[in-house]
Amino acid sequence: MKLSDITHGVVERPARIILCGVEKIGKSTFASQSPDPIFIPVKMEEGIDDLDVARFPVAESFDQVVEAIGSLCEEEHKFKTVIIDSLSTLEPLVWEKVCKDHQATSIEKVLDGFGKGYVEAVKCWRDVMAGIDWLRENKGMGCILISHVVVKTFNNPDGGNYDCYEPDINKKALSALLRWSDAVLFANSKVFTKIEGKGSKETKKGVMTKDRVLYTLKHPAHPGGGRGVLGRLPAELDLNYEAWQKAIEAAKEQ
Repeated sequence: MKLSDITHGVVERPARIILCGVEKIGKSTFASQSPDPIFIPVKMEEGIDDLDVARFPVAESFDQVVEAIGSLCEEEHKFKTVIIDSLSTLEPLVWEKVCKDHQATSIEKVLDGFGKGYVEAVKCWRDVMAGIDWLRENKGMGCILISHVVVKTFNNPDGGNYDCYEPDINKKALSALLRWSDAVLFANSKVFTKIEGKGSKETKKGVMTKDRVLYTLKHPAHPGGGRGVLGRLPAELDLNYEAWQKAIEAAKEQ
C-alpha cells in the first residue's frame, strides 16, 4: 500500500441482493426482470418453470453450483445478473458436500459435532460469495440470491419476545450472507388490521390483500435494509423490478 494508491469519490458497483419472501409471492419473477439475468436453479425449486429466462441445468449438487459460477467467470457472455434460486434448497447440498468431505453421516456429526458442521458449511457459502464477488469486480455482474422464509420467535433483550420472518437457512450461514450483501429485501402481500366488535368483544383480524409489496427496510416482523443509497429507499415498493430501479434513481438525487 502506497499513498499514491489512495483514491477518492463514490464507487458504484452492481448490488448483491438477498431477496426473501413467502411462498409463491413472485420472488423469481422479480429477479427475472433484472438486467440480462442468468438463473442457477437448485434441485427442488420450480419457480422459473413458467418464465422465459436463461438458465443453467438444475444443480443437483453444491459442486454444480460452483461450476456454474465458474463458467460465468471463465467464458464470454453478456449476462449482467446472476440469480441463485434458492438459498433454501442450496443449503442441503452444502451440508451434503460437508458431510462427504468429512465422511460424516449428518451435518450434526461433522468433526464430532458441537455445531462444527455448520461452521464448516459457512466455508462453502464463502466460496459462493467469493465467486459472485469475482463476477462483480471483473464482469460487472450483480446478483440476486432468493430465499424462502420461516417464522421464528425473536428473543428480544429489550422487551417482550415476538414472532418474525427469517430466511430459511442456518443462522451461521445467514449471518455471513447478511453481512456480505448490499441489500436485503422482503416480499409479501400487503396486510392491514381490521377491528371487529366493540368494547370487551373487540377483536383484531389480519386481512391480506392482493397487493404484492417489496419491503426494503428492517422491521420487527421481517428482515430488510441496505448500504448507502440502498438504505435510503421507501420502506415499501410495488413488487416489480422497475419500481425498485426507479426508487434507487430517486434516492441518488436526494
